[in-house]
Amino acid sequence: MAQRIRAVQIWLYGIALLIALMVVVGGATRLTDSGLSITEWQLISGAIPPLSEAQWLVAFEKYRQIPEYELVNRGMTLAEFKVIYWWEWGHRFLGRFIGFAFFIPFAFFWLRGDLPAGSKPKLTVALALGALQGALGWYMVQSGLIDRVDVSQYRLAAHLGLAVVLFAYVFWLALGMRQWRPEPQSGLGQPAVFAVALTGLIFLQIVMGAFVAGLDAGQGYNTWPLMDGAIIPDGLVAATPAWRNLFENAMTVQFTHRMLAYLIVLLSILYLVVLLRKAHEGPLAVSAGLMVLIVVVQAALGVMTLLYQVPISLALCHQVGALVLLALILHHLHMLLVASEGGAAENNV
Repeated sequence: MAQRIRAVQIWLYGIALLIALMVVVGGATRLTDSGLSITEWQLISGAIPPLSEAQWLVAFEKYRQIPEYELVNRGMTLAEFKVIYWWEWGHRFLGRFIGFAFFIPFAFFWLRGDLPAGSKPKLTVALALGALQGALGWYMVQSGLIDRVDVSQYRLAAHLGLAVVLFAYVFWLALGMRQWRPEPQSGLGQPAVFAVALTGLIFLQIVMGAFVAGLDAGQGYNTWPLMDGAIIPDGLVAATPAWRNLFENAMTVQFTHRMLAYLIVLLSILYLVVLLRKAHEGPLAVSAGLMVLIVVVQAALGVMTLLYQVPISLALCHQVGALVLLALILHHLHMLLVASEGGAAENNV
């Protein structure tokens, strides 16, 4: 039975990795302005790309009817169109592939009785979230087909946010099937609360990054540590009502992204200090130290991406770093909770 559970766990880790790849390909699609190249959603037939010159011309003609072509890419050649088309097609194809990669093994493990007790409803939720993510992706694309030359930053943030939730959820389910048993430790309640708060901040920062991408906010104010010549630049509350600045003012969005990064770095270091007072050695301390290291690397990647005006290579590395960081904090939090539960059980004996 242990081997069968291990197989389920490996499958879930594989799905989490595919979701992470989907997020990165989605980022590349955004960075290459490819997201609106396919103007229709065809669940089955859309899996087959144009196979002839005539089919390519039909797809290109449909793209030429939307504002992005008229106002941004007018004069684009068919060869140039094919480049952005393949990015979007690859993104959608990967989404379909993940659906099959989840559903078929899920049904297989279910029928064989390999799924651990209580996991069927949780995995069904993951399947439903995946279907919702596909629908949300098309809802996002629709926002850029009529009155805009880009998708809505709100829908982009929702699409990325749900993808990250799905990644975290599947990864957490896989962690729950681990055979690792730590030495029980008591008094870890405070670090656990701290780690949960840090996890929430990292998620918020990723979603804020979607607003940065949606508004092309990284293309301006490409200096650091000053922004527009100041620590706190003028113009952060130029829009009214004031809350709109957080989501629609490119300066404020970038500034908020910067401030959240500083906060996460500081809290991560503080968290490591707090944890070391509770657990001076062992896997928990190593995990926390690695997490802090990746936080610093991720912040440095963010600064470099900004200074070099968002080259695709650095931007994608920054996006990968965010997912690696999220996985590390989830892994650490899981270890922390298991160790804390063990300590509580030991104290009750």
